Amino acid sequence: MINFAHPQYFYLLLLLLPALVLLFLWNRRNRNKRLQRYGRRASIEPLMPEVSRYKPWIRLALELLLLTMVVVVLARPRAGSSKTTNKVHGIEVMVAVDVSNSMNASSTDNPQDVSRLQRAKMILQKLIDRLDNNKVGLIVFAGNAYMQMPMTSDAASAKLFLNGINTNMAPTQGTAIGSAINLALNGFSQSKKSQKAIIIITDGENFEDDAVSMAEGAAEMGVQVDVIGVGSTTGAPIPIDGGYLTDDSGNPVTTYLNEEMAQKIAKAGKGVYISGTAADAVSTLQETLDKLAKSDLAVVSYTQHDEQFPVFATLALLLLIALLLLLERKNPWLKKYNFFTKDKKDITTANNETIQDKKDNPGNQ
Repeated sequence: MINFAHPQYFYLLLLLLPALVLLFLWNRRNRNKRLQRYGRRASIEPLMPEVSRYKPWIRLALELLLLTMVVVVLARPRAGSSKTTNKVHGIEVMVAVDVSNSMNASSTDNPQDVSRLQRAKMILQKLIDRLDNNKVGLIVFAGNAYMQMPMTSDAASAKLFLNGINTNMAPTQGTAIGSAINLALNGFSQSKKSQKAIIIITDGENFEDDAVSMAEGAAEMGVQVDVIGVGSTTGAPIPIDGGYLTDDSGNPVTTYLNEEMAQKIAKAGKGVYISGTAADAVSTLQETLDKLAKSDLAVVSYTQHDEQFPVFATLALLLLIALLLLLERKNPWLKKYNFFTKDKKDITTANNETIQDKKDNPGNQ
């Protein structure tokens, strides 16, 4: 059974086919009017033995077929299907990324170095590449936490959402790590067999809630909480509008990596704390996650159809070549055969009739 991936393209046939036919008829009508200026059609046609009366109609038929083939190719015809089933065997990982304004500050002692948020993205991109056969979800948080991407096994989608993260996503500023942990717990599946982990990437400046208590609660539910700290312990200014954020006195606001708080959260969540500036940060985190028991998370089925558009594309190419080779004049090597024209005697008779007609009707000259 043939089906089409984009059947809406067939509406083009309702517009283009009649338009092409009408254009052809209009052109033939104008041609006939021009010929009538020189006399009767029956008398003039024998004087044009090179012109075929049938080839224009053949060209029209080929053009209509070519247009139809092109539309069919656009509609992507498919026949048959094959179904593939894959089991996802791994763990569930919910990543919570801090998007507060302090994440715009430099991730090192150099104020011109990459921002904390940019470094967080680079770490996560490498991590997602290594989380094959695991389900990943994404949360952003500042003063409140927001679900950015529900749990999925599609790594490409996770990267797409990750690239779109910025500090303008959270309307309420702050650093509510506890809210992020709570939202992550609600984002996991209800399966008790699958192992779950929360990865928090932050500079550790938590002012909104008791993140340590929330991490303890997650650990009691069997969910491991790991923390990646990004930033400098010596402090860095916060870039904003081409300058730096200042306090009420006009002094630049300095933001620090609160490693002590980040370590407390990881300890309460029975996870690990990892410095984002460490060269082996991703490897260390992967080793930690690999220790969790894997389980069958889901069954993913893919249905693949056999594409048939190459057949119609080939037909369209053949029709195009035929159109390029088909001339409206008669083929030179067929001139000696009188398929569509009268013989010389008939032409002479027609010429004599035309001359006699001019003599009888001198006003038509």
